[in-house]
Amino acid sequence: MSITPPVRNMFAPLPPTYLPEIRRQVWGRLFGLSIQAARTEADMSIEEAAGLSGMQLSEWMAIEDGHVPQDMDRLRAMAAALEINFDKLANMVLLCRGAWEL
Repeated sequence: MSITPPVRNMFAPLPPTYLPEIRRQVWGRLFGLSIQAARTEADMSIEEAAGLSGMQLSEWMAIEDGHVPQDMDRLRAMAAALEINFDKLANMVLLCRGAWEL
């Protein structure tokens, strides 16, 4: 006799209204991890990256935590700070544009 309940009964399904928020978080986190990886590859601290891009430290941290900026000037400044091709960054933004949807 099994004492533990079946796994399917342990987790209630999420209401459909949660799905857009979960999707937004996933895409935002993917973008943030990509930016963090580019910064790490450039051997740069968060403070250095923020300073080189003209951003406040809190703004850069928010991006690495999953906020995807929609301002092209901000994205260009990030690409320049990380010394990566803007097209590469723009493609990542397009891929992760689901982070803007609610």
